[in-house]
Amino acid sequence: MCNENQTMVTEFLLLGFQSLQNFRILLFIFILVLYIVILVGNLLIVTLVSFDHQLQVPMFYFLKHLALVDLMFTTNIVPNMLYVILMVGGKITIAGCFFQYCTHSLYVYTQSIVLAAMSLDRFMAICYPLHYSSFMTPKLCFHLAFWSWAAGVFLSPSEFYLIFTLQFCHSNVIDHFFCDLAPFLSLASANQDLIEWHDFSISFLLIFIPFLFIILSYICIFITILKISTSAGRKKAFSTCSSHLITVCTHCGILVTVYIFTARGPFHPENKWRSLLYTILTPFINPLLYSIRNQEFRKATRSFICSDKGRCSFR
Repeated sequence: MCNENQTMVTEFLLLGFQSLQNFRILLFIFILVLYIVILVGNLLIVTLVSFDHQLQVPMFYFLKHLALVDLMFTTNIVPNMLYVILMVGGKITIAGCFFQYCTHSLYVYTQSIVLAAMSLDRFMAICYPLHYSSFMTPKLCFHLAFWSWAAGVFLSPSEFYLIFTLQFCHSNVIDHFFCDLAPFLSLASANQDLIEWHDFSISFLLIFIPFLFIILSYICIFITILKISTSAGRKKAFSTCSSHLITVCTHCGILVTVYIFTARGPFHPENKWRSLLYTILTPFINPLLYSIRNQEFRKATRSFICSDKGRCSFR
């Protein structure tokens, strides 16, 4: 509770990247271009997978959900981040900050579980190819996608309620480009141990355990690939999961560093640089990885681009 001689904070000041303010125009343009590529690339994935029957298989079904959550995840953060960069700081209300953090958390949890579902798909395709069709049924894929979105909604409300009851009576300056948990918890007037442990528990369940499942899946995948007798067969099997593996390394590796190993304790400003990587890098590389490396997706993209022209002039 705030004392009588203290004024309750009603809005926060996001500092963004103060150390780069002399280069803010270049940084603004760079992030804006990346954001446009993220929007176009992921919208293309969602559109193609939704309407091209050749892409309506489990791998692309989960890729569509990954692209959709990437779109919502970046849109929740990047537009306001661009404003903060351009204005060398920006204000946000407590309610707006709370909403941004809650939606951010839900999207992070969804990303992690969707990636785990994609690893299950690759595990079955490589380790048990004869049982793949009977196991990865449309019903199972639907349930995996549904719980990817719903898990955070069911597990997080208690944490969100605890955060919503916090009061802020001192500084309102957040050294970050969005409302992440650690920086604004450091400004709260009450003890935050319960919230920190609550957040750690949910992050463990919805980030670390899916990440552990992915690691175990790929251990089995690599063992199976090594047992393939020909080098061509091993190369072909590895190519089917390499894009997903790169995505997992960039996404889960940074998340585990930021939200598991540094979940408790004071906020470190360098975490915002790690946060920038998974806010921009992963949603940016996903469309490039899956469009460049996958022949079926490239074919569907060409058909989509040329559908209104009658004929393509390229192969």
